[in-house]
Amino acid sequence: MKLTDDLKKNIEIIEKNLNVGNTFDMLARIVDVHNTKFYLYYLDGFIKDTNLEYVRRDMYNLKKEHFNSIKSANELIEKALSSIEASTDDDVDSLVKAVLSGQTIMLGPWKEAIVLDFRTYPARGIDEPNKEKVLRGAHDGFVETIVFNTALIRRRIRDPHLVFEMHSIGSISKTDVAVGYISDKIKPDELKKINDMIENLNIKSLTLGDQSFVESINSKSWVTPFPKIRYTERPDVAAAQLVEGSIIIIIDNTPSILILPTTVFSFLQSVDDYYLPVLTGNYLKLIRIVVLIANLFLTPVYVLLTDNPSWLMNFAGGFFSFLLPKDSYNIPIFFQFIIGEFAIDGLKLASLNTPDSLGTSLSIIGGLILGDYAVQTGWFTPQTILYMAIVALTSFVQPSVELSYAFKFTRLILLLLTGIFGTLGFIAGIIINTIIIATTKTITGDSYLYPLIPFDRAKLLKLIFRWKKEVDNK
Repeated sequence: MKLTDDLKKNIEIIEKNLNVGNTFDMLARIVDVHNTKFYLYYLDGFIKDTNLEYVRRDMYNLKKEHFNSIKSANELIEKALSSIEASTDDDVDSLVKAVLSGQTIMLGPWKEAIVLDFRTYPARGIDEPNKEKVLRGAHDGFVETIVFNTALIRRRIRDPHLVFEMHSIGSISKTDVAVGYISDKIKPDELKKINDMIENLNIKSLTLGDQSFVESINSKSWVTPFPKIRYTERPDVAAAQLVEGSIIIIIDNTPSILILPTTVFSFLQSVDDYYLPVLTGNYLKLIRIVVLIANLFLTPVYVLLTDNPSWLMNFAGGFFSFLLPKDSYNIPIFFQFIIGEFAIDGLKLASLNTPDSLGTSLSIIGGLILGDYAVQTGWFTPQTILYMAIVALTSFVQPSVELSYAFKFTRLILLLLTGIFGTLGFIAGIIINTIIIATTKTITGDSYLYPLIPFDRAKLLKLIFRWKKEVDNK
């Protein structure tokens, strides 16, 4: 629907679509300038009163004869308004969306309305994200306002090839979603696939922000536990990924930035590795890889050893036999580990909902009382408590919560099959998990194991080890 030459009719159309008079925060203001009335519509809470005062002041500063010579909305913007962000539009749907997004529209005696951007969204400070803290380097983080987030990236990448394409998603929420990339770094086919996914979305709202978006574009592959999208709340990480040719997606109302396409090796990187010397960074990367492997295999291998104690007895003269439980136990070891997996997740959920003032009490109850009495009553062996504690701690060596739970699910598959079928079950579990990760594809349909499959030696070494920085003098 378009605006007409009839101001009265335009007012009726706009006020009907904006529900003026039925909601307290939808405001209308009439400004009479030299016997010509202008009608302003805006949402309370999104603009400052002083900004509207500037509009009225600008128009009144024009002499009457000059003002009466203005014949269009564009002329008014050029000759009277000092607002930097001002444009015209005659599409009713676009005007309604502009107001609901926090902008101000002004109807006058012309067919087009003036759109003024005076938005001042409520926003918190750009504090460092709790999940991605670093010892050195930048300590700022993304916030829930999309414009602030693009500015934090622009501050780091001053390249005219950096592009942010804006999309509107959700028939109800109409959430702003920006796709960011460096045009001479990305693969055009990957960008096209991602834009097609966004354009073909048919959903009502993105009320849960990034998670609603991910589930919408990745609904057909919910079975695999491995994450296909990497999240970050750090502007330096997002900027680095853009320079490497990745695509980022910024969703309004959420501080998490989506990085894609993402392979499993992308999660082995940490920003701390690059803020430290090369040798130290590579050491930390190596430790992270070893710990992640231990996190996956520690408890299943221990179950396998307790089922085959002769292996330890005959190895190295029985030196490692101390690893075996000395006391009898009532519950099978593998089942103890499974109970421990659920118990740790239960404690994590309890800690999330525990007020800070009661956090110490939760630690005492969960760590001391439950653990100690679980051993004394025969539910768990001391070794089970020890190894589950190691597993719980090693799950925090990399920042991705999604990858931590992917490892948890693969570990549970290994535990179950090893506990029930022994050695054959352990081998079957490795095969099943290998098939799952090998058949997983990235969000753009490429191999999830790249650059291992297909093999790219240079790329693989770059992901696993950090070399000295190359200087591009071209």
